[in-house]
Amino acid sequence: MANSLQLLLILLAVAVGVVVLCRILRLPAMLGYLIVGIMIGPHALGWIPDAPETRHLAEFGVVFLMFSIGLEFSLARLRGMQRLVFGMGTAQVVATILLVMLTSLFFGLDWRAGLALGGVLAMSSTAIVSKMLVERAELNLPHGQNIMGVLLFQDLAVVPLIIIIPAMASSGETLYVTLGMAFLKAALVLAALLIFGQRLLRPWFHLVARQKSSELFMLNVLLFTLGLAYITELAGLSLALGAFVAGMLISETEYRYQVEEDIKPFRDVLLGLFFVTIGMMLDMKAVIAGWSWVLLILLILLPFKAAVVALLARWFAGDWGTAIRSGLGLAQAGEFGFVLLTLAGEVNLLPHDVMQNVLAAMLISMLAAPFLIHHAEAIVRQISPAAWMDRAMQIHQIAVQSMAADAHIIICGYGRSGQTLARFMAQESIRFIALDLDPRRVHEAVAAGESVVYGDAAKREVLLAAGLMRARTLVITYNDKHSALKILHHVNQVRPDLPVVVRTTDDSLIEELRKAGAAEVVAEVTEGSVMLASQALLMSGVPLNRVIRRVQESRAGRYAAFSGYFRTAQNVEDDAGENLQPRFLSVLLKSGSYAVGRRLREINLDELEVEVNAVRRRNVQGAQPGDEMQLQAGDVLVLFGLPDALQAAEDRLHKG
Repeated sequence: MANSLQLLLILLAVAVGVVVLCRILRLPAMLGYLIVGIMIGPHALGWIPDAPETRHLAEFGVVFLMFSIGLEFSLARLRGMQRLVFGMGTAQVVATILLVMLTSLFFGLDWRAGLALGGVLAMSSTAIVSKMLVERAELNLPHGQNIMGVLLFQDLAVVPLIIIIPAMASSGETLYVTLGMAFLKAALVLAALLIFGQRLLRPWFHLVARQKSSELFMLNVLLFTLGLAYITELAGLSLALGAFVAGMLISETEYRYQVEEDIKPFRDVLLGLFFVTIGMMLDMKAVIAGWSWVLLILLILLPFKAAVVALLARWFAGDWGTAIRSGLGLAQAGEFGFVLLTLAGEVNLLPHDVMQNVLAAMLISMLAAPFLIHHAEAIVRQISPAAWMDRAMQIHQIAVQSMAADAHIIICGYGRSGQTLARFMAQESIRFIALDLDPRRVHEAVAAGESVVYGDAAKREVLLAAGLMRARTLVITYNDKHSALKILHHVNQVRPDLPVVVRTTDDSLIEELRKAGAAEVVAEVTEGSVMLASQALLMSGVPLNRVIRRVQESRAGRYAAFSGYFRTAQNVEDDAGENLQPRFLSVLLKSGSYAVGRRLREINLDELEVEVNAVRRRNVQGAQPGDEMQLQAGDVLVLFGLPDALQAAEDRLHKG
């Protein structure tokens, strides 16, 4: 017992240390677990023996990985991306398997080993690639859609490969009979689970959920997942197949998101253990002895797979730039490749030295993946000048569209929020230019005469082409934190005085976005709760004028822009009195400005009846600053007052 506890403590200590290091270096935790396995495994330090018990426990990691994939399996999503998933995805997996098989035959391997190896190398890393795309705000770009479509098909392709690879261990005479029986059993078991499982699942989950016990609900999820995995194993199939079906059944119910949240800690811990055991399989002595083969496999894997994906993406999408980015994103090996490689090793389909060389090449390719994705733009420029010309033409079109605009609004995203905002701008006769990445939406908007262009607002050159230096305000209408932070970074570098309004789903990101330079952040949940309260008050008999006042007071407490509203003259609704209406003006203090080095009270803007509503300094915003605040070069003062008074205040700040 003491010995087992000692081994567990060693594993935990090394895992925590290495994974923390990976986080600091911004590498996926999965790579950290693999390195841990290599370090403490039987082929290196030998701290953890390669015992059957360790492998058996690690199988549960694969079970929960397949369960998570099943949980994300959505028929609606498949239908929406069916051309990419079943067209480009199928072509990528089949082409890679066939080409690897031919290459394997050339090197003297059996066709069955070649098929298994093809399945292993056809997989790409969902964990690494999806994380990188989200962080780089590229998930909704054309190459991001291509990559996610192919990854979705790869996840589905694992299911038949999990059945085929163990069956191929049979001798030549019985191979086809074994394969046929395996698929027949799989079809019968899956049909029974899908038909009867769905009918039993929903009522049972309703019964458990009504008990209102989180522990009971969690136990039920574990029972259901492991129970179905056990049924498929009894049928002569794999644990992973049953777990996939369990996830798929739950994904069609209303409990999907709760289950996904509950299962995450188990999945991540057990998955980490699985990758540790994969690392333990690697024999560094064998890899060093066969380094030339590792290099050859790596050269075949990365450029070869990238080229296959790029050619298919070019055929499906028709754009070389998007095609090359898609190829670079999918060039590496994936976590499901390790699952299939482990299966092939268990049934002795691949020789030991081939297993070691392939495993080493897969690990190196996954280490290279973040760097390939990060430098994809530079690689595209080198490989395809035409792609760079396409980007230049796109920028030119945006510049032409915005050329005549001055003191306009830049709208980032032309979805429902962007379109509503555009209607308000049109009513006020304020010019705007909207940037969007949905070609169909852009085409429809242009056909309707709207000022909408195709472009990624998170790119600096696109913002400049949209007239960033001449714009009055910039609004981010879509809910994407990473993209919003990129835009704020570019605006702060190029035009720090430009007010940026950001939309977000809830109030959890408000402080982070404000610190990044947002003039204001509008949270949908907050606005929804205000309107919910106003309707409830009205229905409860509270007078309309009092409800409106409560709404205004609530917003004044949340948004700095409204804070001075009740301290100014009464609202005049007559359009003829528009020049008597107070408004906002952002003023950037330069090194030669009169106000730099002086306190707010010394400038005495109160005598001009101008209020300093807020000050943004080095990406930190402070509402209603005190009179003793000393101003610095680079400060952005948000002034509130009448038009003539604002002009006088700006002159005083700059000239004295």
